[in-house]
Amino acid sequence: MAGTGVELLFGPMLIGVLLSTAVYGVMAVQMLLYYQTYKTDARWIRYFLLYLFLVETVNLAVEIGVIYEPLIVRYGTQNALITSPLFLPGVAISLVAVSTPIQLFTAWRISVITESIVIPLLISVLAVVSFAGAVLVTIFVSIRNEFEKFQSFSWAVIIWLISSAIVDVLIAAKLTHSLTIRRTGFSAMDGQINRLIRLTVQTGAITAIVALVDVILFLAFPHTTLQFIVDFPLSKLYAICLLSTLNARSRGKTENLEQRMPNALFKETTTTTQSQSQVQSHLHKEPTVHVVQNLYPPPPNMYTQSSTDILVGRQKSVPGVD
Repeated sequence: MAGTGVELLFGPMLIGVLLSTAVYGVMAVQMLLYYQTYKTDARWIRYFLLYLFLVETVNLAVEIGVIYEPLIVRYGTQNALITSPLFLPGVAISLVAVSTPIQLFTAWRISVITESIVIPLLISVLAVVSFAGAVLVTIFVSIRNEFEKFQSFSWAVIIWLISSAIVDVLIAAKLTHSLTIRRTGFSAMDGQINRLIRLTVQTGAITAIVALVDVILFLAFPHTTLQFIVDFPLSKLYAICLLSTLNARSRGKTENLEQRMPNALFKETTTTTQSQSQVQSHLHKEPTVHVVQNLYPPPPNMYTQSSTDILVGRQKSVPGVD
């Protein structure tokens, strides 16, 4: 990579590895929280998250190897400035080994929630295209392993990252729309929906923006490795976004009633420390109804529906995660 100093060649890689390690720690905490809290989720989902954790661990090890080789093994040699590290091809493939399954998983959940296959199918196709782009990048990095030749396959990088960014935007937009049409006019319920909308937009925007910044840096600064600052932590951000959505099924308290909040990806019936019949009995108590009527005038038969039925707007049950 002629004309590029060591700082712009290995500095961004080192920063990227440090950021990736920090984000990996956040992901590990989120993963631990999930396994401690949601022990009754479907077994395949728990195995899926275990798979993500193992792949993320491999991805981090590969990234450490990427910076270790030129700075330690090939330190002071001219070859370190010309030829890319041996482990570098593994970065792209291990990244999409996380991002693509997460995107396909989310597409499936959207199809279940919305009872539509158009947007989920588009998401799935673009996710597969993104995966194919990353596979091509992996192959080209292995064959054309000199830094100065990386721009020769920039089109593959564009296919990979732009497709992934579009998928993230579609997911955020579809989930936001799905939640918006479920607003009820009751401030307590709408407050929960607004919180979920914010979470959905934030998580989708994070991965989309990082993917776009990744490809922009790659194209705008062809003789540096600045793109690795955001490229290395990207896979962990995908995992964190999924875990944040899963862990958002947190427990809140309304009066003396403990309930599980609705979730953007998982329709849930209210989980309480009492049975459902006790919950309905509690809601029908005269003092409680009187207070609620003063604050939020209810529509007819409001108290014959669960909080999830109000959100969804229908009584039809939808498969959940349990």
